[in-house]
Amino acid sequence: MIRSMTAYANAENTTPQGWLACELRAVNHRFLETGVRLPDELRTLEPAVRERIAARLSRGKVDVTLRYRAPPAAADLLLDQRTAEQLALVAQELKARFPQLATDFAGLLDWPGLLVKPELDQAGLAQAALALLERTLDEFIAGREREGEKLALALRERLDAVERIVAGIRAMLPEIRAALRTKLETRLAELKQSAGHQGYDPGRLEQELVLQLSRIDVDEELDRLAAHVGEARRILELDEPVGRRLDFLMQEFNREANTLGSKSADPRTTREVVDLKVLIEQMREQVQNLE
Repeated sequence: MIRSMTAYANAENTTPQGWLACELRAVNHRFLETGVRLPDELRTLEPAVRERIAARLSRGKVDVTLRYRAPPAAADLLLDQRTAEQLALVAQELKARFPQLATDFAGLLDWPGLLVKPELDQAGLAQAALALLERTLDEFIAGREREGEKLALALRERLDAVERIVAGIRAMLPEIRAALRTKLETRLAELKQSAGHQGYDPGRLEQELVLQLSRIDVDEELDRLAAHVGEARRILELDEPVGRRLDFLMQEFNREANTLGSKSADPRTTREVVDLKVLIEQMREQVQNLE
C-alpha cells in the first residue's frame, strides 16, 4: 500500500485513571525523525512511544503529543489512618504529662503525611496511554494510505503520459532520419557541384550519414525510458514503503530525458522532450511525499 508521509490524527479516551488525548502529525523527511511530548505522569513512556512509532512508520518527521488530566477524585484529600492514630497516641501521652497542653487541630493538618492524595494507578495509566497511541497510529496510517492512493493515481497518470511521449518519439524517428538523409544528400550534392569531381570521395555521403544518424540515435534512451515506466509501475504495486526506490528511479528518468534532449535533431522531438521533463519533475515532486 502506497503511503504519503504527511498526515494528521488525534484521539482521546476517558479511563478510570483519567482523561487521555493523543495527537500525531507528520511532514516530509528523508528519514524517520520522531519528536515526543509527554506530561510528567507519562514521562517514563518515551522509549516505548518511540519504539512503537518506529515499528509502524519508516519515514517522515513525526510529532506525537500525549495529554493527561487526572480524574476529579484525584483531587480529594484522604486521611492517613496510621499517621493519625500515631499522632492521637502521642497527644494523649503528652496530655497526661502536661494537662495544660492544648492540641491545635489546624496545626495537626500540616503534619507531613497526615493528608494524602489517592494513589495513581501508574501501570494502568501507562497501559491506557499506549493503547490510545496504537489507536491513533491506526487512524494516522489510514490517513497516509488514503493520501497515498491519490499520489499513486497521479503518478500512474503521468507514467501513462511518459509512455505516450516515448511511443510518439519512436514513431517519428523514421521520418526524422529520412529527412536528415535528404538534407545531407542535398548538401553534399551542392558541395560536389561547386567543387566539381576533383577530390570528391564517393563514400563521403555514407560516412557523413552514419555519423549524423549515430548522433541522433535515441533508441537506447527510449528503451530505457520504457523500462523505467515498467519498473515504476511494478514498484507502485509493492506492499511496502517505496518512496526511496521511486526517488532513485526519478533520477534515472531525468538522466535519460537529458540525453534524449541533447540528441534532438528535430523541433518536434525537442517539444516532446520538454513535455517529458515537465512530467518527470511533477512525478519527482509527488514522490517526495511518499513514505
